[in-house]
Amino acid sequence: MDQVYKVNKSRQRTALAPAPPATLLAMMLFAVFLSRAAAQDPGLPWTGTWAVSPMRDDSGIRFDKQTLRQIVHTSIGGHMARIHISNLFGTQPLTVADVHVAQRSAGSSIVAATDRKVQFGGLFSVTVQPGTTAVSDSIEFQVPRLADVAISFYFPKATANATYHGSGFQTSYIADGDVSTNTSLSGVKTTQSYYFLINLDVQDQAARGSVVALGASITDGYASTADSNRRWPNDLAQRLLDAGLSIGVLNEGISGNRLLAAGAGDSAETRFDRDVLGQPGIRWVIFSDDPINDLGSTAPPPTGDQLIAGLERLIARSHQKHLVFFCSTLTPYQGPVTGLQQEKQRANKSMRLSAANQAAVME
Repeated sequence: MDQVYKVNKSRQRTALAPAPPATLLAMMLFAVFLSRAAAQDPGLPWTGTWAVSPMRDDSGIRFDKQTLRQIVHTSIGGHMARIHISNLFGTQPLTVADVHVAQRSAGSSIVAATDRKVQFGGLFSVTVQPGTTAVSDSIEFQVPRLADVAISFYFPKATANATYHGSGFQTSYIADGDVSTNTSLSGVKTTQSYYFLINLDVQDQAARGSVVALGASITDGYASTADSNRRWPNDLAQRLLDAGLSIGVLNEGISGNRLLAAGAGDSAETRFDRDVLGQPGIRWVIFSDDPINDLGSTAPPPTGDQLIAGLERLIARSHQKHLVFFCSTLTPYQGPVTGLQQEKQRANKSMRLSAANQAAVME
């Protein structure tokens, strides 16, 4: 069974501050990596460098004969790339065309010399059926680490209900017409949500796998400054690279998400296969702040024992896939209902006890 680690978290920092545990976590991941180095695949598997969790958009937003240029911030680099376009929550086929990837310069501008056209099964457009995801062909593209990549695609016909991620905290650009090849876009509208794009993967000899950050608003980056990339998973990616570890960090947080019940997106239990186990190169998972929302927004709220049971199910599913599971105790929060505070403390106590020999616990 896996060893249990305990990491102290400062009670004084805010949720959005750079996370002190990241340095210790990098050391923990390094120790795990050393112990498993012999098991590394000698080939070049795909590893996620950026990801978001797909959600249903009921706002009625449509794209029609428009180009959408979305900016993603990478964790690790690579010499080959591929993207995932999702129509998971769509109600009709989604067609995208003239798809391009390039290194971003500033604003909507790209570095023209890096621009690459993307194919799907050898074609320059793809139609994604409702409930499915399309993965592009391999792209000969130098993906920089800890940098912005622009991914542009054109909608030749009107879209229906969008699959999106609402809290992107990254400005992307919408322009009329098919202008995916333009170095800069003019007359644009902007959005800070991601639409249809859910993954950027790389191949690289140095890549050692990916870690998924699964959580709610603290993980997603709620209220963080747009375009600053100051979410704690961004901080972790920097610290891992500083430690000499090329490990992709994939942010699968959803603001308002819960462990046991749907609400803001599918529950963590429901989306675990898709958002964690299905991620390219996955070897570690960090689970943090979801249960706070179970206590604060579920009627009636679950007991501490029910939260622990749900957590243990996630741990068991992780171990079936030979993943290392990290979990944090529930963070302090202000709440007028004493009973909820008691359940939080009960859950934390049970977590420390029942997680023994099952997961690494961060406090």
